[in-house]
Amino acid sequence: MNLYNYIPHPRIEARKSSGPPKTDDVRLGINGKIGALITAAVGTMWAAYIFFFLTLVSLPATITSHNAVLIVQWIAQTFLQLVLLPIIIVGQNIQGRASDKRAIETYQDAEAILHECQQLQQHLATQDDVLVNMMGRVETMLAKLGTT
Repeated sequence: MNLYNYIPHPRIEARKSSGPPKTDDVRLGINGKIGALITAAVGTMWAAYIFFFLTLVSLPATITSHNAVLIVQWIAQTFLQLVLLPIIIVGQNIQGRASDKRAIETYQDAEAILHECQQLQQHLATQDDVLVNMMGRVETMLAKLGTT
């Protein structure tokens, strides 16, 4: 006689085969693959260095113009956009890797908690067996004494 029948949640088996989700697991179509390729190329510090030197090409003409509007445009539209874009992508890539690491650790923590819960289930099942055995003995003793 079992006092409790443990039925594991179906997600437990699914988690064993899937593992933790990571950024690289995302399926991409052709446009996504092209975008990821361009982002990988532009999102490097080498691209930032190249863009920096590229912005220097128009700097002398901008400065010699003595036009404040052109100088502000050069800073905002040429320098900041070209140089900061790859640096921001580098930062996002670093944050993405950190996020993947956190996801893996959270997954491993959840696995450990699941294992502990399964151990508790086994412990409770053992206690149920002892209780059923003790109840059987008590019933046997009561039957021998003629009491119910």
